Amino acid sequence: MQPIVAIVADVRDFDNYRWHCSPQFYLEAAMGVAGVLPLIVPAFGERIDYEDLLGRVDGVLLSGSKSNVHPARYGEEATPAHEPFDEARDATALPLIRAAIDGGVPLFAICRGLQEMNVALGGSIAHEIHDREGTADHRAPVSEAQDERFALAHEVGVARGGCLAGILAADRVKVNSLHRQAIDRLAPGLSVEASADDGTVEAVTVEGAKGFVVGVQWHPEYWATSDGPSKALFEAFGDAARAYAAKRAAAG
Repeated sequence: MQPIVAIVADVRDFDNYRWHCSPQFYLEAAMGVAGVLPLIVPAFGERIDYEDLLGRVDGVLLSGSKSNVHPARYGEEATPAHEPFDEARDATALPLIRAAIDGGVPLFAICRGLQEMNVALGGSIAHEIHDREGTADHRAPVSEAQDERFALAHEVGVARGGCLAGILAADRVKVNSLHRQAIDRLAPGLSVEASADDGTVEAVTVEGAKGFVVGVQWHPEYWATSDGPSKALFEAFGDAARAYAAKRAAAG
């Protein structure tokens, strides 16, 4: 059985068209490592019947993106420092996150996806965190080479006894870092599963979740075939999706 997981599209304008698309790294990691079929869901917001969508899939994968969640979603005024935006994705991902968590549908959120999860549940985002005193520069190295941009950059401490510790079987792992925003106010109901040494939240889950829920600030999709922790995350998501699919099948 190959489970199907929904991945919310980014909206991009190029070649005189508006595209609903997703980066291949996530799709490859989903198929090749998690063993699931990613279904790209167009970012049509309230036009989507989320209950019906979640009744047809076995998981939700939220990718990273160059765009940021619009600050109006967490009660702040937009400035150039918050840009760029993808409000169509905001309008689609945030209600889908809440519906997936409520329904116990496996959810794996990466980078922007982690920030979307925090905002969807009532938290806020800090922008340009490299300008904050005591915070390291979490932005990607300036390079044309993707291997250099996505290189493992720093360690994170993993919370003992948490779901992430169970997946990674480690209390510290090395991760890559390509973000200029991060969780500011943690949403009610979220618990921190990993942090950088400067205190930046690097992973979360939902307390008492009905199903698999993991959000990470780094990019495991890039090294999912070669880095042990990255591979373990996608395998755990795939296992959760297969278990959910089997449960759905048994229920008829």
